[in-house]
Amino acid sequence: MTASPSVETNPPIETIATTATPHHDEPVFQWTLFLLILALLAVSFAAIFIRWSSVELGAGATVFNRLWIATIVLMAWEGLKVGQSRENPTPPSIRLQDYGWLLLVGAVSSTSVVLWALSLSETSVANSTVLRNLTPLFTSLGAWLVFRQRFDRRFLLGLFVAICGAIAIGVGDFQLAWHNLTGDILALLSALCYGINLLLVENLRRRLGASQILLWRCGFGCTLLLPYVLLTETQIFPESAMVWEAVIALAVLCQCFGQGLVVHSLKTFSSGFVAIFLLLEPVVTATLAWLLLGETLSLANGVAFGGVLTGIYLAKSSCLMKPEPQPEKVYESSPAT
Repeated sequence: MTASPSVETNPPIETIATTATPHHDEPVFQWTLFLLILALLAVSFAAIFIRWSSVELGAGATVFNRLWIATIVLMAWEGLKVGQSRENPTPPSIRLQDYGWLLLVGAVSSTSVVLWALSLSETSVANSTVLRNLTPLFTSLGAWLVFRQRFDRRFLLGLFVAICGAIAIGVGDFQLAWHNLTGDILALLSALCYGINLLLVENLRRRLGASQILLWRCGFGCTLLLPYVLLTETQIFPESAMVWEAVIALAVLCQCFGQGLVVHSLKTFSSGFVAIFLLLEPVVTATLAWLLLGETLSLANGVAFGGVLTGIYLAKSSCLMKPEPQPEKVYESSPAT
């Protein structure tokens, strides 16, 4: 049954999480894939900047500064877009129910970061890395259970191979011990929250622009995070110029540019594919740490890189497959924005 556009402006839940870009939008597909690569490079710098900011700030304060600075930058960007509205199309209006979803996105994305930071104090870096790399599993499972999205065998094989490759980063040092259990659960919950974040943003991208979503996500996120920071952190703002530069770089490069492109890509790619692609982040971060911090690269990094790339190729091949013929729906729109 086809919904009347005057009654329902959103697509039915069965079609929210589409796996593929239609074959006639191949240029859009390739351009968005290029932007997703740029996003990966940008967000991979986050661990480097966090390392530099940890000289003065705790994890909560670092995330809080990252979000409020990003909110200001995004507000300025939205202001510039409004000033040019005579030449460009008016951005979609945000409805009351959208604010509820944006608040939820801000909550789960901030919770994911805080849980990950807390897990690092309760378990090993290897355990946290392995468990947080299960995000694509939660994303795909949520898309299947909630959005009734279907996956072919090639995509599922790519998901399995990519996760195995990403887990190879820390599996050598992975420890099964009761004293690590709290941190392991926190890392697993962090992966779950980030997967929910990707699913929610994928849904919102069918109506709202990337910068709109990111602005409200950062704004709600820093507001919700403020009480936690006030209760747990002894220092909220940086003191030295070096740490200010680190948190500003986190906000501008990693949050506004990197996460902005991730949000943009969710108009074209499914959240499952984006989650698989972002499994390359630990490998790219390790390479950057080798170049900038003098840390060593291991064989596990090479295995992870090869495994994740193979999984991405399989998942990408699945996305490129021509979809099954479906009746034309009046609410469907081009993935290009």
